[in-house]
Amino acid sequence: MRGDSGQLREFTPIYHPAGFDAELRSALEDVQARRWRATRELLAHTGADWTLRTSRTQVLAAAAARSDVIEAWLAEEPRSPDALLMQARVSVERTLQAHRGGHPGTAALLQEAQHACDLAIKGAPSADPVPWIALLALAQADTRLEYPWNWRAPWEPMLPAGPWGLLRAVHERDWGNREAYHRMHQFLYACPHTSNADALGFAQWVTSWAPEGSPLRILPLYSWVENYRRHREEGTADPLLHRQWSREPVIWDVHRAFQGWTAGSGPITSVGDLNYLAHALWAAHQYIDAAKVFRALDRYATRLPWAYVTDNPASPGLAVREFVRARSECLSPARSRPVSGTAHRPRPA
Repeated sequence: MRGDSGQLREFTPIYHPAGFDAELRSALEDVQARRWRATRELLAHTGADWTLRTSRTQVLAAAAARSDVIEAWLAEEPRSPDALLMQARVSVERTLQAHRGGHPGTAALLQEAQHACDLAIKGAPSADPVPWIALLALAQADTRLEYPWNWRAPWEPMLPAGPWGLLRAVHERDWGNREAYHRMHQFLYACPHTSNADALGFAQWVTSWAPEGSPLRILPLYSWVENYRRHREEGTADPLLHRQWSREPVIWDVHRAFQGWTAGSGPITSVGDLNYLAHALWAAHQYIDAAKVFRALDRYATRLPWAYVTDNPASPGLAVREFVRARSECLSPARSRPVSGTAHRPRPA
């Protein structure tokens, strides 16, 4: 891997929030130019494809949060359900950014975002899950649990309390919605009344019922990466912590995720999910399987999880280099057959 300097120079990964979605890429360019009509047309064209509607509004909101482009749209079309939804998405994005940065105005932004979500829910068709996803995403900023709907009893025993009512509202409209379960997972990490073990337990509970092909099969891999990151940041990491990927119970989650991806009827198309899956397989020395995921990714990369295994997670360049090196190693002809001494492949559960 270290000797592939020629391959490193020849291969340049693509970092783009639209991923494989070419239509979204075009709308993003308009948002970045502070134009909103392409966003309106894209969402109208997306219709009731909830998977696309969820991912597209999430990515568009992250870009639109840096300007007043959605406010301009809402001023022109104050009754538009899509404009109201995008305003809620943008308000939530700004609140979460302020929360992560410890901004003193977070409480006011949280209140504004709650109001924007309420307006989006009232203006949207009853079957639309996305306004409820926005409200669920906002829960992680409510660290004092001032909003009662963010702390409800779980659906099943042994699971932690949290915004289960909001998750159910999404679940009833779009069963197994990817972003909704990731937002619940993020809440469990952010909430001072829950633990890392709670978040991992939730992720593993989800995979116990998620069907093959569901992107939710990848969720535990996010937990294990977060576990790795926190140990490193806190200075409590065992020198051999990186070996977690080839040991139980992590290896079971890795293979369950990969088997779900290869055997499912619906492909996992999130660039982020595929990067987490490729990373986990590579770190577990499952190079042949990892190569399949890297080929599916083509040139598309994400900063995470690769940044977390570098010496400086804040350096984008190091994350790029880690991705390229892992890809080069897995696609090398020398890795075209199983490597002696690598992690065993468990039997399917």
